[in-house]
Amino acid sequence: MNPVSASPATLSSPRRALVTGGSGGIGAAICERLAASGLDVVVHAHQGLERAQALAARLRATGGRASAAAFDVTDRAACAQALEQLQQDGPIQVLVNNAGIHDDAVFPGMRGEQWDRVLDVSLNGFFNVTQPLALPMLRTRWGRIISLSSVAAVMGNRGQVNYAAAKGALHAASRALSLELASRGVTVNVVAPGIIDTGMAQDRFSAEAIARMVPARRAGRPEEVADLVNFLVSDRAGYITGQVLSINGGMA
Repeated sequence: MNPVSASPATLSSPRRALVTGGSGGIGAAICERLAASGLDVVVHAHQGLERAQALAARLRATGGRASAAAFDVTDRAACAQALEQLQQDGPIQVLVNNAGIHDDAVFPGMRGEQWDRVLDVSLNGFFNVTQPLALPMLRTRWGRIISLSSVAAVMGNRGQVNYAAAKGALHAASRALSLELASRGVTVNVVAPGIIDTGMAQDRFSAEAIARMVPARRAGRPEEVADLVNFLVSDRAGYITGQVLSINGGMA
């Protein structure tokens, strides 16, 4: 398969957004919200291109602008090639780094490949996608870079030392990057969700466990995370940069 495969977008948009891992629960909600706000959304997938294409088709059917693309965020050369191809249709000024994986184990029993795999997707993926887009954003003097983290990076979590390390590194990297880009109108922020009502959360937490863990006594909704991301990519959020914004029902 080619490093990038894209379905045609509809009308061109002044601002284009790329959402990595865009076909999953939170990613799909973000794509839907950004498309509803008028952005031209590229729904990224790795192996699930069909789901990304189906989501893009639904967004177009409701009047949005959307396309789908597939590439491996851990493959630096493939990322560079894919992003160069995508930008032939116009600059990507909004990037949502949502791709990430879990491979949980208690640390004494964690295998090296579990550590490497989780950091490769979240942290190396951040570099591989963000770095090629930074200079084009600077040239337009407007941009938004949002990375999805986790409450695990804020509070820690048993069995997720690798995941907490990967997401915590995004906090530091985003803070440093925000200082480099702020003068050119490009903001860099992190959104750190808590327990969100997706299929993954339902498999791991009962309603009773959520009520004990979360002061709000419920799981968050993907749409609530998407609303926060949508605000951060708007012009109204131009003075917010270098921040980690938690959305977790009061957990931390």
